[in-house]
Amino acid sequence: MSLLDRLKAQIAQDGPIGVPEFFTRCLHDPRDGYYAMRPDLGAGGDFVTAPLVSQMFGELIGLWAIETWTRLGRPAPFRLVEMGPGDGTLMSDLLRAGKLDPEFLAAAQVLLVEVSGPLRARQAARLGEGPRWVGRLDEVPAGAPMILVANELLDCLPARQFVRTEDGWAERVIGLGEDGDLAFGLRSLGQSPIDAEAQAGSLWESSPAQAALASDIAHRLVADGGAALLIDYGRAQPEAGDTLQALQAHKKVDPLKTAGQADLTVWADFPAVVAAARETGAKAGPILTQAEFLVALGIEQRAQALAAARPDRAEQLARQLDRLVNAAQMGDLFKVACLCAPDLSPPLFEDAT
Repeated sequence: MSLLDRLKAQIAQDGPIGVPEFFTRCLHDPRDGYYAMRPDLGAGGDFVTAPLVSQMFGELIGLWAIETWTRLGRPAPFRLVEMGPGDGTLMSDLLRAGKLDPEFLAAAQVLLVEVSGPLRARQAARLGEGPRWVGRLDEVPAGAPMILVANELLDCLPARQFVRTEDGWAERVIGLGEDGDLAFGLRSLGQSPIDAEAQAGSLWESSPAQAALASDIAHRLVADGGAALLIDYGRAQPEAGDTLQALQAHKKVDPLKTAGQADLTVWADFPAVVAAARETGAKAGPILTQAEFLVALGIEQRAQALAAARPDRAEQLARQLDRLVNAAQMGDLFKVACLCAPDLSPPLFEDAT
């Protein structure tokens, strides 16, 4: 029985489920979840992430990590952590850049936080036996500073969806339609779940899971020192909008008809992530666009250097650069936030509060 059929049977017996439960089952069901069974990254798969667009992305993050480590006082050892490391490309490029400072590599204890068996296998094939794999952040050993990177992780954490009706607030749920297929519905709420002015008919999202992860990271940074770099597509200010989407072969598909067969995401709520980190005692922000972040780190100069060394790749490098920083591509949609210990000022985030 497919995941879709099992969800229909569960709902028929127990009633509608919330969007977060549906989201989590679609991605992580041990028998049929997308990440548990069939994650497919790359041009020939379901979606492409920035590290797969160009080596420059991971290399510049590597330079950022070296400078952050230097501002930490060059501690040895320190934990170099990536959460949701995809196929290992970002960490591979980061470590290649790390060769510019051999002491950085010698001090780094590389840990990959990954729950997907198929992706762990791809990471091991790319990175070898150097990293250590764990399933949760709390399995990363405490007691040393941490530099953490997470690219397109927040969007994999579920969000609740709320609709402002003429009669008040309701939560979006998933039940069965008259035809027996999955369908969206509403469950009335007794109190307002959103602290914002909302017009009737508008949909607002709230992700306790994203905020909880930010709080967990911040706790570690306050206790042991360090910084976390979070990169994702999402919003830089609170706003209404339905961002739930399913991707299959680089095309949007109906999430209610492709349970477990497609990647499922929501936008990262960066204001809530930054607020949760600050409430925990860490510094956080400001929220930059990916273009602002990469250009400030020197991606244009890196592209020129690579093109000078390989003139035959100049046009390809220009396309990669455009994909990463053009406002109409990934440049504005993707945002970057940094969480850090109260006594640290990481590069580009010296104004964090």
